[in-house]
Amino acid sequence: MCCQLPMYGFERRGAPVVAFTRFDDKQIMEKTQIYNPDCLVVIDPGLLKLPTLFTGLNPNGTLILNSSKVFDKQPNENLKLAGVVNATQIAVEEVGRDVPNTCLLALLLPSPAGWLAIRDGQRRRIFRRRNPEENLRCVERGYNEVK
Repeated sequence: MCCQLPMYGFERRGAPVVAFTRFDDKQIMEKTQIYNPDCLVVIDPGLLKLPTLFTGLNPNGTLILNSSKVFDKQPNENLKLAGVVNATQIAVEEVGRDVPNTCLLALLLPSPAGWLAIRDGQRRRIFRRRNPEENLRCVERGYNEVK
């Protein structure tokens, strides 16, 4: 089961967005913000400068970051695992636009088997609206190019 709760600022392209997603095997009844996340997905690497970015991150937390640079030091003591991929570059090369979210989806997958085990037709149905082939390549490259 999945529960998504976006919080939008000004409604324009490029405006800051905070979104919360819960995953569980059981039905999710809670519809509030997540104050102690297990995982952070940061699309804009400039947000790493925010002093509150890692506030509440559970010990052994995970960071998924869209960046062309890897860390030179650990950004937070609660961070156990970080996956960094240049999702912006991949999206521009594959889709022709700066839309890194699909590429970052790959880093949420537990293993390549999790993605590859989905039959080809089902994968295409996930991206049936826009650029299915390009989006599939973004996911595959995101998984393969993570640092």
